[in-house]
Amino acid sequence: MYSDKVMDHFTNPRNVGEIENASGVGTVGNARCGDIMRIYLDIDENRIIRDVKFKTFGCGAAIATSSMATELIKGKTIDEALEITNKTVMEALDGLPPVKIHCSLLAEEAIHAALWDYATKNNIEIKGLVKPKSDIHEDEE
Repeated sequence: MYSDKVMDHFTNPRNVGEIENASGVGTVGNARCGDIMRIYLDIDENRIIRDVKFKTFGCGAAIATSSMATELIKGKTIDEALEITNKTVMEALDGLPPVKIHCSLLAEEAIHAALWDYATKNNIEIKGLVKPKSDIHEDEE
């Protein structure tokens, strides 16, 4: 059973689309279920996320977590965005069923992947940011 917030973000997702010439783009997936999430960031000279968009191929929970994640980081600094975890996304959505927690992990990793791309393009280091996984299950056997 999904919360009202999950259903709202699934049926009325925020920030859908692409950003042309994005400051950073992050794509992650989950080979087990086929979900793919891509987040686009527009970051200004003060390292504030001016705009954020997403494109997600996946289930309703994947779309809802993408939508909520973009809402949580829009207008935030890079450091504030880096603090957003899958737990933050789940709490903002009033929870997810246990079998859908991986969708919130995708959202967290997609944010990190987009920030990694931004840092790489600008030859900067973002404290606390580690190279993200392209598949959230790549370390598992």
